[in-house]
Amino acid sequence: MKILAIDTSSEYCSAALWCDGKIDARETRAGRRHSELVLGMVDELLAQRGLAVKGLDGIAFGAGPGSFTGLRIACGVTQGLAFAAGIPVVGVGTLLAMAEAAQAERIVCCLDARMHEVYHAAYEKADGKWNAVHAPGLYAPGAAPQLPAGAWFGGGSGFAAYREALMLRYDGMLSAVDAELHPRAEEIARLAVPQFERGMGIDAALAAPLYIRDKVALKTHER
Repeated sequence: MKILAIDTSSEYCSAALWCDGKIDARETRAGRRHSELVLGMVDELLAQRGLAVKGLDGIAFGAGPGSFTGLRIACGVTQGLAFAAGIPVVGVGTLLAMAEAAQAERIVCCLDARMHEVYHAAYEKADGKWNAVHAPGLYAPGAAPQLPAGAWFGGGSGFAAYREALMLRYDGMLSAVDAELHPRAEEIARLAVPQFERGMGIDAALAAPLYIRDKVALKTHER
């Protein structure tokens, strides 16, 4: 199975190519240059393996939550490539991809959502599969969902932006924190492969980002 994956949901831009269990990946801190960089990464990965987009079994993308603009870029690029090649797509949650990257059995993921809020989710791994303790949601850091008793790993930019509030909320429960943890195409590819194998890929026209929040800025009275 050959799967391309891309993620542009954060300040990083990444692409990965899964070829029968082997994976090649590219990543760079992109700022606002995701749309300029992502197709070059894709071309480089495909050329390295001597593949064309039509030779892929599917394309996966970081569906969100994350940067509104970044999510639209990833979804749009995925749709364009997949539609032209007639191949299915899969959207993978960015918070789940962070959990996969953390190499921990229990993780609470918090991405800085701006506007004094975080995108939050918590996961536990059992029998090699992730189970959602808390599905992705949007919360004020001090009102993030409580976790079951035990040690948890904390990851994501939310811990950099709102460290004091989150550490207080999860006082005594966090065994370690990595505020640099972010979604990557490599983990998106790994999570997407089983979905493609089970025939869960969808038509490119049906792909959509997971925004969670429905507005991008505070009104004057809210500020």
